[in-house]
Amino acid sequence: MAKTQPLQSTQTSRTKSSTNKYVRDFILNKYLYLMMIPVLAYYAVFHYAPMYGALIAFKEYSPMKGILGSEWVGFAHFKDFFGSYYFWRILKNTIVISLYSLVFEFPAPIILALLINEVRSKMFKRVAQTITYMPYFISLVVICGIITDFTNADGIINRLFMLFGYDGQAMLQKPELFRSIYILSEIWQRIGWESIIYIAALMSIDLEQYEAARMDGASRWKQIMYITLPGIMPTIAIMFILRMGNLLNVGFEKIILLYNPVTYDTADVISSFVYRKGLLEFGWSYSSAVGLFNSIINLVLLITANYISRKVNKSSLW
Repeated sequence: MAKTQPLQSTQTSRTKSSTNKYVRDFILNKYLYLMMIPVLAYYAVFHYAPMYGALIAFKEYSPMKGILGSEWVGFAHFKDFFGSYYFWRILKNTIVISLYSLVFEFPAPIILALLINEVRSKMFKRVAQTITYMPYFISLVVICGIITDFTNADGIINRLFMLFGYDGQAMLQKPELFRSIYILSEIWQRIGWESIIYIAALMSIDLEQYEAARMDGASRWKQIMYITLPGIMPTIAIMFILRMGNLLNVGFEKIILLYNPVTYDTADVISSFVYRKGLLEFGWSYSSAVGLFNSIINLVLLITANYISRKVNKSSLW
């Protein structure tokens, strides 16, 4: 008893000390904690509360009966999806478009940020940044309308390609061209906006490193390779992890606005399939099962990418 009492007393004092530490921190930063409340409320209401609706994937949902009153069917909808013709088609399309985006779209803003960083004229920098930012702020419906008009049979892009022997058919009517059009338009629309975070990371690099490199005779290319890229590598790693977590979340809005039944074989992805089945065909339970499958795969990819980045690059989200 004489030995356990001091041990209990020590644990109690540590608990009180830890509690007092959090209380003091809250008092010291009370306004910062208050600023967090709207953000926490947003995620609680719009991200965590709706997770209750995932039960629909395991039921034969009926709006009249509600989620709890609907019949429980277990994994029936998952089995139907995995055994359907659509499973391999939409999974393949989603993975291929996502990988194309990762290979071509993800490096684009990094390259743009490096190019802008090397420009010495401040005026040219501002003009270049403004021009590349603009497409991001244009409505997606307008963007897709422009793409459709430009790639139509009498569109300007189609006419230019006809000079090199193209047959003149509307490009969005050709399944083999859909992915290329989608990725190129994504780069054009997002490259400027996504480069902002890399430009900010470049500004945090110590300029004395460049001065020392120039004194040692390093060319601008070597400065980029051995100073600039290592300096923004933690930011690249974090953005890559976040991208991996959304690898299969190909934006259904743009897909739906651009695709048509002719291009389903190469354009139909998980999110567009969920939209058609859930909202157009009223298959709420079936589409919820497909969406839940997609979310689980994204979660696994996020955890895997975070683990690899932590081991290889020492940068991670947690």
